[in-house]
Amino acid sequence: MALLVALIFGMADMLAAGNGKSVSILGDSYSTFDGYVTPSNNLVWYDRTPVPGKTDVGKVTQTWWHKFVKDNGYKLCENNSYSGSTICNTGYHDDDYSDRSFISRVGNLGCPDVILIFGGTNDSWAGSPIGEYKYDNWSRYDLYSFRPAMAYMLSEISDRYPNVEVYVILNDDLKDDIDNSVKEVCRHYGVDCIELKEIDKMSGHPTIKGMAQIADQVAAYINAKR
Repeated sequence: MALLVALIFGMADMLAAGNGKSVSILGDSYSTFDGYVTPSNNLVWYDRTPVPGKTDVGKVTQTWWHKFVKDNGYKLCENNSYSGSTICNTGYHDDDYSDRSFISRVGNLGCPDVILIFGGTNDSWAGSPIGEYKYDNWSRYDLYSFRPAMAYMLSEISDRYPNVEVYVILNDDLKDDIDNSVKEVCRHYGVDCIELKEIDKMSGHPTIKGMAQIADQVAAYINAKR
């Protein structure tokens, strides 16, 4: 009986952590699943028929964001994630990604209580220009480099979503320039940066195990602040 009571109270505490707050995701392939991103024409990495050797994730309930929302008492508002997207406007092969970059999607997150930003991976992989730290008066040219684009994104988030909790999730195994830049820009804007550790991956993307690790690490960080 004592064990049952402890389990009940433990579950109640876990669900109370989110307290029914709504969460919006601004992400890349790590946060996609076919049929569960908005707009619906955003490119996705994960779907219901996983390709062997590419991923073992085949259910939306296995994604990090679904697990985080469900297991911690939140509600999903918007998941605006786009596979292959960079934070800045420079993508792979120096292509113009202004149609899919994080900074072009910051205004499409609904009306959440919490925003989770999970990006920078493609900027690192694509070798997007790093640029200089710049915190105001951004030109169109500035936004094709990572540092000014990262700053612009957090500035826009702050202006568009007052009184909303904002967390940046930082992937592991990224270039030092990206790691250091994300942490520096987050410090400037007073935004919490959740640094992931030792995430299990396949083809550079989280496995079922890796998704659970991300959900657990994000929850542990946020719940510790409550």
